[in-house]
Amino acid sequence: MFNYFKEVRAEMRHVTWPSQSQAIIYTSIVIGISLLTAAYLGLLDYIFGLIIQKII
Repeated sequence: MFNYFKEVRAEMRHVTWPSQSQAIIYTSIVIGISLLTAAYLGLLDYIFGLIIQKII
C-alpha cells in the first residue's frame, strides 16, 4: 500500500495543472453547455408532453 501511494505521488508531479484563469474559463464553458443542454431537453420534454396530451 505504501508503494502505491509513493507511485501516485510521483505521477502527480508529472501532471500539468491549469492556471486559475484557465480553470475558471473551462468551468464556465461546462456550466454554459450544461445549461443549454438542460434548456434544450426541457423544451423537448414540454413539446412531447403537449403532443401526448393531444393524443390522449
